Amino acid sequence: VQLQASGGGLVQAGGSLRLSCAASGRTFSTYGMGWFRQAPGKEREFVAAINLGGSSTYYADSVKGRFTISRDNAKNTVYLQMNSLKPEDTAVYYCGAAKMQTGPRANYAYWGQGTQVTVSS
Repeated sequence: VQLQASGGGLVQAGGSLRLSCAASGRTFSTYGMGWFRQAPGKEREFVAAINLGGSSTYYADSVKGRFTISRDNAKNTVYLQMNSLKPEDTAVYYCGAAKMQTGPRANYAYWGQGTQVTVSS
């Protein structure tokens, strides 16, 4: 599966952005999907994940209550709605796909190219 992330940009603190990750192929619904981020000088960290059918979601404590992950299997797309953004949310955001697995520790074998999110104070 090939992934294409989009929707990043520059936003002021307290603002919102919605990231999208479009997947190629006809097997999107067989992949658990996740969003990760990597800030300069830091390791990539888990942000959110969603199961194959979209009925279960997982969040890092740092984004819980502010970010919402969702998916539309008919459109082969997963979304990350980010509200109440903070400067510490600044990072490159990546979407990942894990075959028949879900959650922060799934084996995300496929990755999108990343989209930059910058939150100014």
